[in-house]
Amino acid sequence: MEVLSNKIDRDQLKPGDHIYSWRQAYIYAHHGIYVGEGMVIHFTRGSGQETGTGTILNRLLISSPTLHNTSDILCPRCGDQTRTDGVIRSCLDCFLSSDDLYLFEYGVSPALFLAKARGGTCTTASSDPTEDVLHRALFLLENGFGSYHVFKNNCEDFAIYCKTGLLVVTNFSVGRSGQAASCLAVAGAVVSSPVRFMTTGFGGLALVGCGMYCVSRYVSDIGVRSDVTKVPVEMITELSKED
Repeated sequence: MEVLSNKIDRDQLKPGDHIYSWRQAYIYAHHGIYVGEGMVIHFTRGSGQETGTGTILNRLLISSPTLHNTSDILCPRCGDQTRTDGVIRSCLDCFLSSDDLYLFEYGVSPALFLAKARGGTCTTASSDPTEDVLHRALFLLENGFGSYHVFKNNCEDFAIYCKTGLLVVTNFSVGRSGQAASCLAVAGAVVSSPVRFMTTGFGGLALVGCGMYCVSRYVSDIGVRSDVTKVPVEMITELSKED
């Protein structure tokens, strides 16, 4: 696996792998769990439900696309999924939507985590055994994963939960998604830039901004956060009713 790319070939896939593919010229990625036999379980949004707010964020910060067929011929394995949302199972071709295949990495070192500057590609957290990952994915396929939220409950959050069983326990915090954490880290660095520039100049500004971005990403990683806990998948339905 390269530092700058997690791209893999299909013949390297194993059941329980957390996979993703970039969309819209690498603006965001869609994540899922490969369950074998060419099938993927993943979490998709319903129309107008991306953030739960109906704001412009629905268009700018989408981290899970709604599946759609690009032709009038339905996929022989998936059928018609044009109006499907929530946790669904699709074939690998429909999941990738003609994009490349990438493998999300678990148990990486802090140095490698920071070297992969783009969020949503790896975590320092360790993956659970394959049987646990598949059990969670199949259970959530039947019972759902709550309401989609771009910051707190998106497709990457779903895949990370399947792999680790970890959930965020604070209501005011961003979810497990590395993509969402990166967006917030960038925003924090930009907001503080005018003040930093007054005291550091261009060179110092770039250095401070980069440092803030890296620190924000790292402290938001599921592997180092203190506001997460292991939650049995059978409790997910009850927790969703409380939200």
